[in-house]
Amino acid sequence: MGDELRVVPANCATPADLDAIFGTRGNGQRCRCQRYRLARGETFADVPVEERARRLLEQTSAGDIDASTTSGLVAYLGERPVGWVAVAPRSDHQGLVREYAVPWRGRDEDRADASVWAISCLFVRAGHRKQGISRELAAAAVAFAQERGARAVEAYPITTTAAIDEERHVGTVPIFEAAGLCEVAHPTKRRKVLRAELTDR
Repeated sequence: MGDELRVVPANCATPADLDAIFGTRGNGQRCRCQRYRLARGETFADVPVEERARRLLEQTSAGDIDASTTSGLVAYLGERPVGWVAVAPRSDHQGLVREYAVPWRGRDEDRADASVWAISCLFVRAGHRKQGISRELAAAAVAFAQERGARAVEAYPITTTAAIDEERHVGTVPIFEAAGLCEVAHPTKRRKVLRAELTDR
């Protein structure tokens, strides 16, 4: 890849770095990692993209290197921001907890348990994909969750390479297996739940 890849907490990134990663068009630019963060009754149609971008900056504490919390990690190649991974307590994701079926179907889980973290999104900037950055981000997210006191971390990847663009943000099974997560549920034909128990490490 030439330049060295480094991954930092998103509060150590600038708002401009996040803008550069998500770009000016496409699903990343529109979503700004808010799909699982919308409050009850909210939809993308109700929440303008400018508000989604503002919420992402608030959740990440971008630019505040002294912040005690952040909602993800940012990857750099040299000084160029190239990737994002959302990793935070599962209970922070209101939409995920409230109505999204994949994490819960066939499982007896406490939805309010903040000690279980979720890796809900992997996004690599156009021009830098298929270079292993997603794998590096997933591994860094697991380490970050453990450092911040998580007892377990989960991901909800797509099981097929024939995914539409809107599904790709959740990552693939091999990416998370390489990061040490193992399958604990297969709630739909296209999605699995992978998990690592961090207290065992």
